[in-house]
Amino acid sequence: MLVSKHKSAGFTLIELMITVAILAIVASVAFPSFRVMIINSQVRNATESIVNGLQKARAEAVARNTNVSFTLGTGSSWTVSVVNPASTIESRNSGEGSAIVTLTALAPDFATAATTISFNNFGGVVTPATSLARVNLTATNADKPLRVEILAGGTARMCDPSLAINSNPRACNL
Repeated sequence: MLVSKHKSAGFTLIELMITVAILAIVASVAFPSFRVMIINSQVRNATESIVNGLQKARAEAVARNTNVSFTLGTGSSWTVSVVNPASTIESRNSGEGSAIVTLTALAPDFATAATTISFNNFGGVVTPATSLARVNLTATNADKPLRVEILAGGTARMCDPSLAINSNPRACNL
């Protein structure tokens, strides 16, 4: 009597269903974390954009030997422009990667709203008492709010307000 052994190559329906069930469980656990990561990425994108805009305005003021202003618009949009004669150098729309971000822009007293800062031909801040000094950025469901600080002399930096002052180089000074 001849007995032939036939080996099956492939997956059974049960193995396939178990694999699909495991993938569904892993995806349902990972999705909320992935969503928060995307939101945090948009907050970081908007923060970096504002810092880059501030650095652009300061550099243009020095390069053009004239006053240049940085103005925050709605959302996280901004415009860099020559003060006199008025002309736009560069602008950014808030829909460019950070539409869900909300920001709070403050003057040096941290109580008054401010949306504009002007730099002189040396890169210093013109009228620092009323200029933009701090921008807090966050989004709904974000767990990493960020801040832009404009330090003495006009230097802009991104920092993490959740860290204690002097505890980490990423901590905010103001």
